[in-house]
Amino acid sequence: MAVTAGSKAPDFKIKDQDRNDVILSNLKGKKVVLYFYPKDMTPGCTAEACSLRDNYKALQKAGYEVFGISSDDEKSHRKFIEKEKLPFRLLADTDKSVHGKYGTWVEKSMYGRKYMGTARVTFIIDENGVILEVIEKVDTKNHAQQILGSSPASNETKPKPKPSKKVAARPVKKVVKKVAKKAVKKKK
Repeated sequence: MAVTAGSKAPDFKIKDQDRNDVILSNLKGKKVVLYFYPKDMTPGCTAEACSLRDNYKALQKAGYEVFGISSDDEKSHRKFIEKEKLPFRLLADTDKSVHGKYGTWVEKSMYGRKYMGTARVTFIIDENGVILEVIEKVDTKNHAQQILGSSPASNETKPKPKPSKKVAARPVKKVVKKVAKKAVKKKK
């Protein structure tokens, strides 16, 4: 069964970086950001975590409790939190049971080599445990804005679209006329 927006979020019990239990169903009444990421202290995962760290107050103001989850162990998560000064908890899914429930343990390919790994996906879960949104195309550097943009209560935090650069258009008629003149001269 695929976990999609509108479906009930699969419940789980898992340890955080301090070996404390986190049970999703115990968070009923709170909005939850559950973001799956491949590996602690790698460039993309660090950028994603830092985006959430730097915007943590805005996420809390919007009512979210943030949890990162990967197959790394508690010790690795603790180092990552300390190094990057992360204000939220990281969950250690070393047996990949939660990955299995959410469909985030997937076959990947790099340089033609296939392997199993974590799909970078974020689930936005409402106060009743229902998935509001699944973000599959995560922008690691702007992930907090992706999350806040999905919240009706925080429309003011949506990133403004970048103005498009206008490319000076070459006058097509002149180019066509030159090509046509050259073709006529060659025939003569």
